[in-house]
Parts: sequence; structure tokens; C-alpha cells
Amino acid sequence: MGVVILLYSVVAYVLFFLAFLYLIVFIGGSALPFLSAPKTVDAGLSPATGVPPILLNLGLLLLFGLQHSIMARPGFKRALSKILPAPMERSTFVLATVAVLVLLYLFWTPMPAVVWSVDSPLWSGLLTTLYFAGFAIVLVTTFLINHFELFGLLQGWQAQQKKPMPTGEFRTPSLYKLVRHPLYFGFILAFWSTPHMTVGHLLFAAVWTAYILIAIGYEERDLLEHFGEKYRAYMQKTPMILPFGHRR
Repeated sequence: MGVVILLYSVVAYVLFFLAFLYLIVFIGGSALPFLSAPKTVDAGLSPATGVPPILLNLGLLLLFGLQHSIMARPGFKRALSKILPAPMERSTFVLATVAVLVLLYLFWTPMPAVVWSVDSPLWSGLLTTLYFAGFAIVLVTTFLINHFELFGLLQGWQAQQKKPMPTGEFRTPSLYKLVRHPLYFGFILAFWSTPHMTVGHLLFAAVWTAYILIAIGYEERDLLEHFGEKYRAYMQKTPMILPFGHRR
């Protein structure tokens, strides 16, 4: 069974990594014409017809939020562990995320009306650089908090080795000394750093930013329950998203 769980985790990881790479292209949209993607937030065809684009796109974004919120809850994890072996729980979450992202890529309907467009090569280049920097922060952060556990590979490996998962420790490495949620900061930076903002891109950025801010509340509640005063003290001295301003 351990080998099956390991293969399951590897497949889930590979599929997610491909979906993540395409997310960079998808959100980049018309600001990254050199990537020549068949479908982006700004261009491409959707098989859905007859549905107002704003309703369809909102539904897709909400589907992502619901999948993440429900499957991240401890109660759902406990229920899932009664159906699947515990080491497969994270990989199942990852696979569900891939499925929702694929639906988003396929059915998203571009809303190409321009909100802003930066013509200056200097400022356009700066915004594009910040865009890639945002995703770089996201990727680096996953390794700071154990990349392979986050995406289920470590669970699969430990199951194959017939070893229990190591106990999680409260750590604040590198970027976590600047903000409590550098991964979310990276995403928000990427969402909004574009020289060519369309209505569709604005909708995407606004909804996902709102979801992140809501999700942080639930995540920090769970962290407080798990780590107690250690995390409370961390909250008091470290900003939430931006490396300046209020701590709470």
C-alpha cells in the first residue's frame, strides 16, 4: 500500500506543478505576449456560451474558494481520513485543486475591456518584473515551510517507508520574520502587478485577494489553537501581509 500512496502523491505533485506553471501564464495574460498561451485571463475561447461572463467567472472563482476552504477544514480532513489512508489526504487536496484550476482555465471567459494600460517601457518592465517576483516569492515560501509536505510528497514517502510524519514545529525562517504570510503576499503582488489591467483580470485579482484575506482569518485561528501563545506573540510583533504597518 505504501508504494501506491507514494505513486499517488507523485502524480498529484506533478499535475499540480504543471497547473501552477500555467497559472503564471494564465494570469499574466496579454502582459506576457511572448509566452503565446492558448488561453489566458485576457484572451481565448470558452466552451461556455449563453452565460454572462461576470457570472461565469465569479462562479469559477467561488468554486476555487469553496474547494480550498472546505477541504482545509480539520473536520473535512478527519472525515476524509475515514475513507482514504491519512497520508493520501494532502495529495487528494492537491488533486482537487488541480481539477478546479483546469475548470478555471477552460471555462474562464475573458473580459477584455481595459482598466489601465502602461505604455512606458520602464514602468511596464517594472510591473512585469514585480509580477514574476510575486510568483518567485510564492515558490520560495513553499520551500521555507517544507515544500514537499505542503504538496503531499513527504506524506507519500513516509508512508512508503512505513514511518510516521515528523511532528510540526513552530518556525519563522527568513521571509516569515518580515510578514506572517509571505506566500499570500507573493500571490497578491503577482495579481496586481500588470502593465495591462483588463476588467477580467481586475475581477480575478479582486476576488482572489478578498478570498486570501478571509482565509487568513481561519488559518490564524487554527494556528492559534495549535501553537497557542507562541503564535500569539508572533502575531503581535510581525505584520500580517505587508512588511510594515499594523501587526494585527
